[in-house]
Amino acid sequence: MRISLDTDVCIGAGQCALLSPDVFTQDDDGFGTVVPGRPDEPEGPLVREAARACPVGAITLAGS
Repeated sequence: MRISLDTDVCIGAGQCALLSPDVFTQDDDGFGTVVPGRPDEPEGPLVREAARACPVGAITLAGS
């Protein structure tokens, strides 16, 4: 599964980092980012739930 987080759309709600902290984190300004150096193929319901929980739809999952 490939994960994209559109930083131009992100409002910094933090749901992604809360639900899937091994894949998402927040930068110094509080906006979501994908954790650097993580495996490129994370699986699991928490990643999907984090994408669904984003209030502005900034997270895209491909190949899921």
